[in-house]
Amino acid sequence: MAVRSRVVRLRTLAAEALADLFDQDTPFGRLALVQVLMIAGDTLVTISLAGSLFFSISPSEAKSKVLLYLLLTIAPFAIVSPFLGPLIDRSRNSRRAMVVFSAVGRALLCPLMARDIHSLSLFPEAFLILVLSKLYLVTRGALVSEIASADAERHEATSGHSAADAYLTEEGPSGPPSHGLAGWNAQLTLLGTLAGFVFSIPGIILLKVFGSPAVLLFTAVVFAAAAVAGFRLILPGSGRHEEGDEDDDDWSEDDPDLAAFAHAPHPEVVLGLTANSLLRGIAGFLVFLLAFGLRRSHAPLYWYGLALGASGVGALIGLSLVPRLRRAMREPAMLTTALLAVALGGIAAAYVGGLGAQMLLSLLVGLAGAVGQPSFDAMTQRYVPRASQGRAFARFSTRQQLVWVIGALIPVALVLSFKTGDIVIAVVAVGGATFYAIGRFNRVRPKRRGRQN
Repeated sequence: MAVRSRVVRLRTLAAEALADLFDQDTPFGRLALVQVLMIAGDTLVTISLAGSLFFSISPSEAKSKVLLYLLLTIAPFAIVSPFLGPLIDRSRNSRRAMVVFSAVGRALLCPLMARDIHSLSLFPEAFLILVLSKLYLVTRGALVSEIASADAERHEATSGHSAADAYLTEEGPSGPPSHGLAGWNAQLTLLGTLAGFVFSIPGIILLKVFGSPAVLLFTAVVFAAAAVAGFRLILPGSGRHEEGDEDDDDWSEDDPDLAAFAHAPHPEVVLGLTANSLLRGIAGFLVFLLAFGLRRSHAPLYWYGLALGASGVGALIGLSLVPRLRRAMREPAMLTTALLAVALGGIAAAYVGGLGAQMLLSLLVGLAGAVGQPSFDAMTQRYVPRASQGRAFARFSTRQQLVWVIGALIPVALVLSFKTGDIVIAVVAVGGATFYAIGRFNRVRPKRRGRQN
């Protein structure tokens, strides 16, 4: 019965997300279309590399190769965070420009990759593709609060009721329950996941019949469509030219909010970043704990596929739970719940043992990550000044990826049994939840005392 209920919730969220996607008169609908095309393109790029020079290189079990891979996952953020992050925040229109730039850049790179599929030139071209992909993901995070504001303006214009910044209040979203910051983040992630599944079908067919170059040429068309969709994004104040609006399109670099953010982000964001980074670190730890543990135990390869599948199923379940959880609790409570769920899963897996327990733990970690990331994104969109959200998401994404790598390095450097690894996961999750709860309590307590006095 519980499984059926989860399926119904996921189906409902997917139906709402698709309804928003097909309503191209709304700001969120247009952003959803961009998301679908961008993630579809990323999926096709990944498929195109199967059988290419990347995978024709003889695989090595040397840990140095794994370490090099982990370092390469951070490299794109090293470019996006210090160099491109400030450009995202230069003006409202610059965010739309960055989305278009990311799509156009990849549309131009894909034919070059098709030409160089068996050449060493493929490596720098693939790296640039990855940088542009991270640029879009960072920009999308900064865009969600703007899209919410644009939707509020549209709602105000059509209903006659004031709705400005209604989606950005601490109490939660107005209007449909799933249309809050956390709900919209979850819907975008779900749409991206569905797009990846759908577009993988023609991608695999093209790969089998015509080879990698054909997939990349098709991908170029998808990214070109994403660029057109990016041009159509509706931002706050777009289409309105009232007196005084001209100055609103530019943000001053001397804005005190920007200066304040550069040194001290909102305490809720700092605490939330720590909690969500631990979830990311646990995910990286578990990936390589399973990879090396299964290899040492000579388990069939399909077990690792089952673990990845379980994590994906958990992520889908988590995304379906986000809107319902947001109606019952605020984002900090959602982050705490996610950490505690992982802690209980780690304890249970260590006690029960066996590969089946590791699959269930993978499901729980995937679920917790799917709940935690939209929750933290919503907190960032709410508490960080809108004019600096581009560099905020760039900086926070870099830190979270760094923690993921640190978590992944531990089972690479140390030989850990599944039981030991499960205990480590449980201890880190309990410690993270405790630290987060104490930090929030210490932050809220002075406010309560002030109200009482």
